[in-house]
Amino acid sequence: MARVKRGVTSHKRHKRLLNEAEGRTGTNRKLIKRAKEAQLHALAYATRDRKQRKRDFRELWIIRINAAARMNGITYSKLIAGLKKANIDLDRKVLADIAVRDAATFGKIAEVARGA
Repeated sequence: MARVKRGVTSHKRHKRLLNEAEGRTGTNRKLIKRAKEAQLHALAYATRDRKQRKRDFRELWIIRINAAARMNGITYSKLIAGLKKANIDLDRKVLADIAVRDAATFGKIAEVARGA
């Protein structure tokens, strides 16, 4: 019965890990143990920050909408409440885009919200 030598498999796995660790600094890209640890952290941060990015963008949209709404003499909360009463289904992403690119249209939307 022949024995199984596992050096090839380990070397392949380590090589793949070190290739993925490219761009990191110091021992995090050179040593297997440290690279593995850094990789695990990187994956955890990536997962966490995909959720965080959604929160950050929503926050940005709200800031932009509020600024544009105040230029039209209405607060953000009253604008959103008015749009709900008027049955206008525009999400914050679209509203923020309109606020930035087309002030005249946003002004009309604010008027409708104020009327409702």
